[in-house]
Amino acid sequence: MSQYTSDLLRLLDTRGYIHQLTDASGLDALAVKEIVPGYIGFDPTAPSLHVGSLVQIMMLRRLQQAGHKPIVLMGGGTGKIGDPSFKDEARKLLTTDTIASNVASIKRVFEKFLTFGDGPSDAVMVDNADWLDKLEYIPFLRDIGQHFSVNRMLSFDSVKTRLDREQSLSFLEFNYMILQAYDFLELSRRSACRLQMGGSDQWGNIVNGIELSRRVDGTQVYGLTTPLITTADGGKMGKTMNGAVWLNADALPAYDYWQFWRNTQDADVGRFLRLFTDLPLDEIARLESLEGAEINDAKKILADAATTMAHGLEAAASAAQTARKTFEEGASDANLPTVALVEGALTVTQANVALGFASSNKEARRKLAEGAIRVNGDVVTDPAHPLQPGDKVSFGAKKHGLVIA
Repeated sequence: MSQYTSDLLRLLDTRGYIHQLTDASGLDALAVKEIVPGYIGFDPTAPSLHVGSLVQIMMLRRLQQAGHKPIVLMGGGTGKIGDPSFKDEARKLLTTDTIASNVASIKRVFEKFLTFGDGPSDAVMVDNADWLDKLEYIPFLRDIGQHFSVNRMLSFDSVKTRLDREQSLSFLEFNYMILQAYDFLELSRRSACRLQMGGSDQWGNIVNGIELSRRVDGTQVYGLTTPLITTADGGKMGKTMNGAVWLNADALPAYDYWQFWRNTQDADVGRFLRLFTDLPLDEIARLESLEGAEINDAKKILADAATTMAHGLEAAASAAQTARKTFEEGASDANLPTVALVEGALTVTQANVALGFASSNKEARRKLAEGAIRVNGDVVTDPAHPLQPGDKVSFGAKKHGLVIA
């Protein structure tokens, strides 16, 4: 049972989005009383966002589902600098044209997850270049810079980590947190925005914006961060053997997107269903309680729901059908290359080398660790995983072999 009274915080709490809140009772009371405009910023560093940004997109979706107003802030201005938070080195500086092209490409993703329009709870998209590009340096330093303590800025984890490692932090990057704080102030003035949300690595930046709004305008605003989303084995969410899992269909086909969710680890199924789908909580509870081979049914439901949201029902159905033909109906395909048991035994490592999928045991073990090898559609990471006659071994998306006696 959630401790909150507002639909907004109850929804976020029960689905696992809340890590930190600056003033839980204040935001809870405000969300009961009125429509709360809330924003999340996205820097357009590439033509597509990837799955690592999906929890933030879903947070905006939850905000709208609870009757509040999502503001998607595109970082056309801050993107010219790059967020240094927990990065080992400075981002590559992008040209103005590249940033504009990336913003236009990314916009298409949000239309799949949010309802845009002019209504009280309709989503809007704004670009911080609209105000940051017009700032004059000396007035900005006098009006805004005076409210920031360098001592305190140096204490934030995002900066401290870089300095502790003796990695260079440019003055350009150091300004990022001031500009992000100014974004919150500007949105509170322009759009009556009262909430900034973000990942746990944005806590310091969000707190800066809250304090700036209070000091300059006397406005009460709030901050909420999500936990760092990692997989059950501690891996980074959305990283695969082939790199990032992009949200735009032109960057990653719907089939590969579906397959990413289908390969979710057993221990992550319930959590990912709560975070990344709209399935009811009681249905999710049923699905995550499944055991053995039945948990694969839950993974397919997760893949269908997540792919439908990002790519549409038709693309999700097509991806599921392709997977079914490839991994289930194709398991006895006479055209597949075969590998036989040796003295009644065969490991997945041996099979991949014997089939010619991997050039050596070392490569096979590396691909196993990357999650690139499946047996009967399920990711296998144990190099000694034993195989049985009839098992189908898959190396990546296109190489498949059959185990025979």
